[in-house]
Amino acid sequence: MRLSFIALACSALLLTACDDVVVETSAVEDKSEDGTLATAAPRMAVSQRPRFAPAEASDAPAQTASPPRSPARAPASAAAGERGTGGRGPRRQVVEPDPPFQSNPVATLDQPWAMTFLPDGRLLVTEKAGELRLVNVATGQVGTISGVPSVAFGGQGGLGDVILHPQYASNRRIYLSYIEQSGAIYGAVVIRARLDLDAGNGGNLTDITRIWEQVPKVSGQGHFSHRLAFDADRKLWITSGDRQKFDPAQDMDGNLGKIVRLNDDGSVPSDNPFFAQGGVAAQVWTLGHRNPLGIAFDAEGRLWSHEMGPEGGDELNLILRGRNYGWPIVSNGDHYGGDPIPDHDTNPDFEAPKEWWTPVIAPAGMIIYSGELFRTFRGDAFIGGLASQALVRVRFDGTDATEHRRYPMGRRIREVEQGPDGAIWLLEDGADGRLLKLTPPD
Repeated sequence: MRLSFIALACSALLLTACDDVVVETSAVEDKSEDGTLATAAPRMAVSQRPRFAPAEASDAPAQTASPPRSPARAPASAAAGERGTGGRGPRRQVVEPDPPFQSNPVATLDQPWAMTFLPDGRLLVTEKAGELRLVNVATGQVGTISGVPSVAFGGQGGLGDVILHPQYASNRRIYLSYIEQSGAIYGAVVIRARLDLDAGNGGNLTDITRIWEQVPKVSGQGHFSHRLAFDADRKLWITSGDRQKFDPAQDMDGNLGKIVRLNDDGSVPSDNPFFAQGGVAAQVWTLGHRNPLGIAFDAEGRLWSHEMGPEGGDELNLILRGRNYGWPIVSNGDHYGGDPIPDHDTNPDFEAPKEWWTPVIAPAGMIIYSGELFRTFRGDAFIGGLASQALVRVRFDGTDATEHRRYPMGRRIREVEQGPDGAIWLLEDGADGRLLKLTPPD
């Protein structure tokens, strides 16, 4: 009897010390290979890994060690992702359904490229051919914003990114990037404008001001990049691709192959790393980029950007003041056709990517999730995949990054955005690209 009582007491103590398991699960549907839906029992995985406070990014010299090649990617049907929580007391475990979301189409657009939410919950969407759409996500109704400047549409060019000024509620300013043509040469332009909405599902742009352009304009219609983001200090960040010309990424007489930092009116902040050089170089924050098509800040204010590599070597980079990321001198991919490019570890003077992909995923668009709707997603990056036709999830550990999951979507994914309620929104690429809303499974 005494032994039984002692065993019972020990069991109670052990249960008291156990993790609090929070199960988030429901019946989910899996797509079979032929595209039909088959109901399956939910799959779950439990975290045994605590969360750690991220380390601060520094401007210390780049590490000389070669970044490890990415491990083989688990298919979507692999064990589900998970997250444990830290802090005092028992560590909570969260069980995540697999897949962790359901996808619902809301509208169909013509070659959509970027999107941003307005305070009233409607969505601005750019279409490459030059239309700025206003989507009522509650009804699926698609309207038009007039007054967009004429764009050079073709190849990878056209109407590009759209974002709101951080004080949009009071100044109604939005920012657009697009491609313009001068004779046989092309380049990206950024404007700011006032958005005046009408009583229906439309509006127009007024007070248009040109605040930035790619220098120099060159031939061809590829690698414009022209993604936009604001930071907490209202500084405007612009990604500028190498325009498939290689060497300009290392040339400080132009802003091709660079990430640019400006004030919200297009003027140059005096604390930019190359400000003293004057001219176009003063705009530059980092150099040595190929075709950066995603840019986002994490909760600690660190800037992350991904870019397409050549044949292999797509990159996710932590963007640090004044650093050179090596293109076209180094890359973890090779030239098309197989001509080798030295890897990053051959030259420690260049900043190496934190994660990279061979075969490529062809990244496009990115968020770092901060919502409440998906509790297990917080702090993770979600990257659209064009060639991979997937939503790629990356998990951070301070300033390190690793692909965590890959969710096949069956179409090229051009853009990713977080909605006001924490839902994740995707734009499919192409002439009949759908706007998709991702929410937790029912």
